[in-house]
Amino acid sequence: MPILRRCPRNSPDKTGAALFAAAARRWPARLGLALATAMVLAATASPALAQPAAPDSVSVSASLTGIGQLDAKLDQGGNFRWNGLIVQGGATWQFTPEFSAAISLRYGFEGWHFDTPSALGAVAPWSHVNRPAVGFRIAQQVSQQLSLFIAPELEWSYESGASASDAKNFGAVFGAVQYFSPTLVLGVGGGVFRQIDKTRVFPLLIVNWQIDDDWRVGNPFQAGPAGGAGLELVRALGAQWELAAGASFRDYRFRLRSDGPAPDGVGRHEGVPVFARLTRQLGSQGHIDLYAGAVTAGKLRVLDRTGATLSSSSYHPAPLLAASATLRF
Repeated sequence: MPILRRCPRNSPDKTGAALFAAAARRWPARLGLALATAMVLAATASPALAQPAAPDSVSVSASLTGIGQLDAKLDQGGNFRWNGLIVQGGATWQFTPEFSAAISLRYGFEGWHFDTPSALGAVAPWSHVNRPAVGFRIAQQVSQQLSLFIAPELEWSYESGASASDAKNFGAVFGAVQYFSPTLVLGVGGGVFRQIDKTRVFPLLIVNWQIDDDWRVGNPFQAGPAGGAGLELVRALGAQWELAAGASFRDYRFRLRSDGPAPDGVGRHEGVPVFARLTRQLGSQGHIDLYAGAVTAGKLRVLDRTGATLSSSSYHPAPLLAASATLRF
Protein backbone atom coordinates (compact mmCIF):
# COMPACT_ATOMS: atom_id res chain seq x y z
CA MET A 1 0.00 0.00 0.00
CA PRO A 2 1.34 3.43 -0.84
CA ILE A 3 2.67 5.68 1.76
CA LEU A 4 4.17 9.07 2.33
CA ARG A 5 7.90 9.30 2.64
CA ARG A 6 9.93 11.44 4.97
CA CYS A 7 12.24 14.10 3.60
CA PRO A 8 14.79 16.54 5.01
CA ARG A 9 13.29 19.40 6.96
CA ASN A 10 15.33 21.94 5.01
CA SER A 11 14.45 20.88 1.50
CA PRO A 12 15.75 23.47 -0.98
CA ASP A 13 12.79 23.17 -3.34
CA LYS A 14 10.50 26.23 -3.25
CA THR A 15 7.79 25.35 -5.77
CA GLY A 16 4.48 23.80 -4.82
CA ALA A 17 3.89 22.12 -8.18
CA ALA A 18 7.27 20.47 -8.16
CA LEU A 19 6.56 19.12 -4.71
CA PHE A 20 3.20 17.79 -5.80
CA ALA A 21 4.60 16.24 -8.96
CA ALA A 22 7.37 14.50 -7.07
CA ALA A 23 4.92 13.36 -4.44
CA ALA A 24 2.32 12.09 -6.85
CA ARG A 25 4.92 9.94 -8.51
CA ARG A 26 4.97 7.89 -5.36
CA TRP A 27 1.43 6.63 -5.76
CA PRO A 28 1.35 2.83 -6.37
CA ALA A 29 -2.39 1.88 -5.81
CA ARG A 30 -3.28 0.62 -2.46
CA LEU A 31 -6.07 -1.43 -2.16
CA GLY A 32 -10.16 -0.26 -2.54
CA LEU A 33 -11.66 -1.75 0.63
CA ALA A 34 -10.46 -3.97 -0.61
CA LEU A 35 -7.96 -2.80 1.45
CA ALA A 36 -10.69 -3.02 3.16
CA THR A 37 -11.36 -4.39 1.33
CA ALA A 38 -10.55 -3.45 -1.52
CA MET A 39 -9.13 -2.15 1.85
CA VAL A 40 -7.99 -3.41 -0.02
CA LEU A 41 -6.56 -1.27 2.53
CA ALA A 42 -6.32 -0.62 -2.46
CA ALA A 43 -3.12 1.19 -2.03
CA THR A 44 -1.20 4.21 -3.32
CA ALA A 45 0.92 7.01 -2.03
CA SER A 46 -0.18 10.53 -1.67
CA PRO A 47 1.61 13.84 -1.91
CA ALA A 48 4.87 13.82 -0.02
CA LEU A 49 7.48 16.39 0.81
CA ALA A 50 10.30 15.45 -1.56
CA GLN A 51 12.84 16.73 -4.04
CA PRO A 52 11.41 17.55 -7.47
CA ALA A 53 12.40 15.54 -10.52
CA ALA A 54 14.61 17.07 -13.17
CA PRO A 55 12.88 18.28 -16.36
CA ASP A 56 12.71 15.72 -19.18
CA SER A 57 13.08 12.88 -16.69
CA VAL A 58 11.04 9.68 -16.48
CA SER A 59 10.44 7.65 -13.32
CA VAL A 60 8.93 4.15 -13.13
CA SER A 61 7.47 2.28 -10.17
CA ALA A 62 5.99 -1.16 -9.53
CA SER A 63 4.22 -2.61 -6.50
CA LEU A 64 2.79 -5.90 -5.30
CA THR A 65 0.29 -6.06 -2.44
CA GLY A 66 -1.29 -9.05 -0.72
CA ILE A 67 -4.20 -8.71 1.69
CA GLY A 68 -6.48 -10.86 3.77
CA GLN A 69 -9.58 -10.06 5.79
CA LEU A 70 -10.14 -12.75 8.41
CA ASP A 71 -13.50 -14.21 9.41
CA ALA A 72 -16.17 -11.55 9.88
CA LYS A 73 -19.56 -12.20 11.46
CA LEU A 74 -22.62 -10.87 9.63
CA ASP A 75 -25.13 -9.26 11.98
CA GLN A 76 -28.03 -11.21 10.51
CA GLY A 77 -26.23 -14.54 10.55
CA GLY A 78 -23.28 -16.25 8.88
CA ASN A 79 -19.61 -15.45 8.35
CA PHE A 80 -17.36 -14.51 5.46
CA ARG A 81 -13.72 -13.81 4.69
CA TRP A 82 -11.70 -12.79 1.65
CA ASN A 83 -8.15 -12.39 0.44
CA GLY A 84 -6.73 -10.47 -2.47
CA LEU A 85 -3.76 -9.44 -4.55
CA ILE A 86 -2.96 -6.15 -6.31
CA VAL A 87 -0.29 -5.64 -8.95
CA GLN A 88 0.45 -2.13 -10.17
CA GLY A 89 2.95 -0.31 -12.34
CA GLY A 90 3.28 3.26 -13.48
CA ALA A 91 5.45 5.88 -15.14
CA THR A 92 5.72 9.64 -14.71
CA TRP A 93 7.15 12.12 -17.19
CA GLN A 94 8.42 15.49 -15.90
CA PHE A 95 8.18 17.46 -19.15
CA THR A 96 9.08 20.84 -17.65
CA PRO A 97 9.64 22.14 -14.10
CA GLU A 98 5.96 23.16 -14.13
CA PHE A 99 4.24 20.26 -15.91
CA SER A 100 4.16 16.49 -15.38
CA ALA A 101 2.01 13.61 -16.63
CA ALA A 102 1.68 10.01 -15.49
CA ILE A 103 0.02 6.72 -16.37
CA SER A 104 -0.68 3.72 -14.12
CA LEU A 105 -1.93 0.19 -14.75
CA ARG A 106 -3.42 -1.92 -11.97
CA TYR A 107 -5.00 -5.33 -11.55
CA GLY A 108 -6.73 -6.38 -8.35
CA PHE A 109 -8.25 -9.75 -7.45
CA GLU A 110 -10.40 -10.75 -4.47
CA GLY A 111 -11.41 -14.28 -3.50
CA TRP A 112 -14.49 -14.35 -1.23
CA HIS A 113 -15.72 -17.22 0.95
CA PHE A 114 -19.15 -17.24 2.64
CA ASP A 115 -20.83 -19.57 5.09
CA THR A 116 -24.09 -20.72 3.56
CA PRO A 117 -26.83 -20.10 4.26
CA SER A 118 -26.14 -16.61 5.62
CA ALA A 119 -27.80 -13.21 5.93
CA LEU A 120 -27.12 -12.71 2.20
CA GLY A 121 -28.94 -15.81 1.00
CA ALA A 122 -28.94 -19.59 0.71
CA VAL A 123 -25.88 -19.55 -1.55
CA ALA A 124 -22.79 -17.31 -1.68
CA PRO A 125 -23.75 -13.99 -3.34
CA TRP A 126 -20.37 -13.77 -5.16
CA SER A 127 -16.98 -15.49 -5.20
CA HIS A 128 -14.11 -14.01 -7.27
CA VAL A 129 -13.96 -10.29 -8.01
CA ASN A 130 -11.66 -8.73 -10.63
CA ARG A 131 -10.63 -5.05 -10.66
CA PRO A 132 -8.35 -4.06 -13.59
CA ALA A 133 -7.84 -0.33 -14.05
CA VAL A 134 -5.93 2.32 -15.99
CA GLY A 135 -5.32 5.80 -14.64
CA PHE A 136 -3.75 9.05 -15.76
CA ARG A 137 -2.62 12.18 -13.97
CA ILE A 138 -1.48 15.62 -15.05
CA ALA A 139 -0.18 18.35 -12.73
CA GLN A 140 0.51 21.98 -13.59
CA GLN A 141 2.21 24.63 -11.49
CA VAL A 142 0.23 27.83 -11.87
CA SER A 143 2.25 29.96 -9.46
CA GLN A 144 5.33 29.65 -7.31
CA GLN A 145 3.39 27.92 -4.54
CA LEU A 146 0.22 26.57 -6.16
CA SER A 147 -0.34 23.47 -8.30
CA LEU A 148 -3.44 22.05 -9.94
CA PHE A 149 -3.98 18.40 -10.83
CA ILE A 150 -6.53 16.08 -12.38
CA ALA A 151 -6.38 12.29 -12.31
CA PRO A 152 -8.98 10.43 -14.44
CA GLU A 153 -9.37 6.66 -14.00
CA LEU A 154 -11.24 3.84 -15.70
CA GLU A 155 -11.81 0.62 -13.77
CA TRP A 156 -13.67 -2.57 -14.62
CA SER A 157 -15.06 -4.15 -11.45
CA TYR A 158 -16.81 -7.50 -11.90
CA GLU A 159 -17.27 -11.00 -10.58
CA SER A 160 -15.68 -13.74 -12.67
CA GLY A 161 -18.32 -14.77 -15.23
CA ALA A 162 -19.88 -11.31 -15.42
CA SER A 163 -19.63 -9.00 -18.41
CA ALA A 164 -16.73 -6.55 -18.01
CA SER A 165 -18.39 -4.16 -20.46
CA ASP A 166 -21.25 -3.70 -17.96
CA ALA A 167 -18.88 -3.17 -15.03
CA LYS A 168 -17.19 0.16 -15.70
CA ASN A 169 -16.30 2.61 -12.95
CA PHE A 170 -15.00 5.87 -14.39
CA GLY A 171 -14.39 9.42 -13.30
CA ALA A 172 -11.64 11.63 -11.93
CA VAL A 173 -10.03 13.10 -8.84
CA PHE A 174 -9.03 16.76 -9.08
CA GLY A 175 -7.76 19.47 -6.79
CA ALA A 176 -5.36 22.25 -5.88
CA VAL A 177 -2.22 21.88 -3.78
CA GLN A 178 -0.61 24.78 -1.88
CA TYR A 179 3.01 24.67 -0.76
CA PHE A 180 3.27 26.69 2.46
CA SER A 181 6.78 25.75 3.62
CA PRO A 182 9.39 22.98 3.31
CA THR A 183 7.39 21.06 5.92
CA LEU A 184 3.77 21.77 5.05
CA VAL A 185 1.71 20.99 1.94
CA LEU A 186 -2.10 21.25 1.98
CA GLY A 187 -4.67 20.77 -0.73
CA VAL A 188 -8.38 20.41 -1.40
CA GLY A 189 -10.36 18.85 -4.20
CA GLY A 190 -12.90 16.18 -4.92
CA GLY A 191 -13.74 13.05 -6.82
CA VAL A 192 -16.59 12.30 -9.20
CA PHE A 193 -17.07 8.67 -10.31
CA ARG A 194 -19.75 6.65 -12.02
CA GLN A 195 -19.79 3.34 -10.16
CA ILE A 196 -21.49 0.96 -12.60
CA ASP A 197 -25.03 2.33 -12.11
CA LYS A 198 -24.60 5.13 -9.59
CA THR A 199 -22.73 8.45 -9.56
CA ARG A 200 -20.68 9.17 -6.47
CA VAL A 201 -19.16 12.50 -5.40
CA PHE A 202 -16.79 12.96 -2.46
CA PRO A 203 -14.50 15.71 -1.08
CA LEU A 204 -10.73 15.31 -0.98
CA LEU A 205 -8.32 16.68 1.63
CA ILE A 206 -4.59 16.51 0.86
CA VAL A 207 -2.27 16.80 3.86
CA ASN A 208 1.47 16.42 4.25
CA TRP A 209 2.71 18.02 7.41
CA GLN A 210 6.21 17.22 8.67
CA ILE A 211 5.61 18.22 12.29
CA ASP A 212 9.24 17.64 13.29
CA ASP A 213 12.06 15.24 12.46
CA ASP A 214 10.07 12.27 13.81
CA TRP A 215 6.36 12.97 13.27
CA ARG A 216 4.32 13.51 10.12
CA VAL A 217 0.63 13.63 9.15
CA GLY A 218 -0.36 12.59 5.63
CA ASN A 219 -2.67 10.65 3.30
CA PRO A 220 -2.16 6.87 3.31
CA PHE A 221 -4.27 5.84 0.32
CA GLN A 222 -4.86 6.77 -3.27
CA ALA A 223 -8.13 8.56 -3.91
CA GLY A 224 -10.18 6.85 -6.60
CA PRO A 225 -13.47 5.05 -7.27
CA ALA A 226 -13.49 3.55 -3.76
CA GLY A 227 -13.21 6.91 -2.01
CA GLY A 228 -10.84 9.54 -0.63
CA ALA A 229 -7.29 9.25 0.65
CA GLY A 230 -7.84 9.07 4.43
CA LEU A 231 -5.37 10.27 7.07
CA GLU A 232 -2.49 8.72 8.99
CA LEU A 233 -0.05 9.77 11.71
CA VAL A 234 3.52 8.61 11.07
CA ARG A 235 6.42 8.20 13.53
CA ALA A 236 9.96 7.79 12.17
CA LEU A 237 11.99 5.06 13.88
CA GLY A 238 15.46 5.96 12.71
CA ALA A 239 16.53 6.37 9.10
CA GLN A 240 15.08 3.13 7.70
CA TRP A 241 11.92 2.39 9.70
CA GLU A 242 8.63 4.11 10.41
CA LEU A 243 5.43 3.29 12.25
CA ALA A 244 2.03 4.71 11.33
CA ALA A 245 -1.63 4.56 12.29
CA GLY A 246 -4.56 5.75 10.22
CA ALA A 247 -8.02 5.24 8.80
CA SER A 248 -10.07 5.85 5.68
CA PHE A 249 -13.55 5.25 4.27
CA ARG A 250 -14.01 2.80 1.39
CA ASP A 251 -17.13 2.05 -0.68
CA TYR A 252 -17.03 0.13 -3.96
CA ARG A 253 -19.37 -1.77 -6.27
CA PHE A 254 -18.92 -4.64 -8.75
CA ARG A 255 -21.06 -6.37 -11.36
CA LEU A 256 -22.32 -9.86 -10.50
CA ARG A 257 -22.36 -12.78 -12.93
CA SER A 258 -25.43 -13.61 -15.00
CA ASP A 259 -25.83 -17.17 -13.67
CA GLY A 260 -25.50 -16.27 -9.98
CA PRO A 261 -28.15 -15.78 -7.28
CA ALA A 262 -28.58 -12.12 -8.37
CA PRO A 263 -28.16 -12.30 -12.19
CA ASP A 264 -26.38 -9.24 -13.58
CA GLY A 265 -26.86 -7.53 -10.24
CA VAL A 266 -24.38 -5.47 -8.23
CA GLY A 267 -22.40 -6.31 -5.11
CA ARG A 268 -21.40 -3.52 -2.76
CA HIS A 269 -18.84 -3.41 0.05
CA GLU A 270 -18.33 -0.46 2.35
CA GLY A 271 -16.48 0.13 5.59
CA VAL A 272 -13.85 2.09 7.51
CA PRO A 273 -10.45 0.37 7.63
CA VAL A 274 -8.42 1.33 10.71
CA PHE A 275 -4.80 0.18 10.57
CA ALA A 276 -1.24 0.27 11.87
CA ARG A 277 1.66 0.18 9.41
CA LEU A 278 5.33 -0.77 9.84
CA THR A 279 7.60 0.24 6.95
CA ARG A 280 11.19 -0.67 6.08
CA GLN A 281 12.92 1.55 3.55
CA LEU A 282 15.08 -0.18 0.94
CA GLY A 283 17.41 2.72 0.28
CA SER A 284 16.08 5.16 -2.30
CA GLN A 285 14.71 2.41 -4.55
CA GLY A 286 11.76 1.06 -2.60
CA HIS A 287 10.11 -0.01 0.62
CA ILE A 288 8.26 -2.89 2.27
CA ASP A 289 5.05 -2.23 4.24
CA LEU A 290 3.35 -4.49 6.77
CA TYR A 291 -0.22 -3.71 7.86
CA ALA A 292 -2.46 -4.92 10.67
CA GLY A 293 -5.87 -3.52 11.41
CA ALA A 294 -9.61 -4.01 11.25
CA VAL A 295 -12.53 -3.06 9.04
CA THR A 296 -15.12 -1.23 11.13
CA ALA A 297 -18.64 -0.10 10.20
CA GLY A 298 -18.56 -2.75 7.46
CA LYS A 299 -21.59 -3.58 5.33
CA LEU A 300 -22.32 -5.90 2.38
CA ARG A 301 -25.23 -5.46 -0.03
CA VAL A 302 -26.65 -7.45 -2.92
CA LEU A 303 -28.59 -5.40 -5.51
CA ASP A 304 -30.57 -6.61 -8.49
CA ARG A 305 -30.00 -5.33 -12.03
CA THR A 306 -32.35 -2.37 -11.42
CA GLY A 307 -30.48 -1.26 -8.29
CA ALA A 308 -33.05 -2.52 -5.78
CA THR A 309 -31.61 -4.08 -2.62
CA LEU A 310 -32.18 -7.85 -2.43
CA SER A 311 -30.27 -8.40 0.82
CA SER A 312 -27.84 -6.56 3.07
CA SER A 313 -26.08 -6.97 6.37
CA SER A 314 -23.64 -5.06 8.49
CA TYR A 315 -20.80 -7.07 9.98
CA HIS A 316 -18.75 -7.01 13.14
CA PRO A 317 -15.24 -5.46 13.10
CA ALA A 318 -13.04 -7.84 11.11
CA PRO A 319 -9.25 -8.29 11.40
CA LEU A 320 -7.26 -7.29 8.33
CA LEU A 321 -3.64 -8.09 7.39
CA ALA A 322 -1.64 -6.90 4.40
CA ALA A 323 1.90 -6.70 3.03
CA SER A 324 3.22 -4.63 0.14
CA ALA A 325 6.52 -4.21 -1.70
CA THR A 326 7.28 -1.21 -3.92
CA LEU A 327 10.25 -0.56 -6.21
CA ARG A 328 11.14 2.67 -8.03
CA PHE A 329 13.46 2.95 -11.01
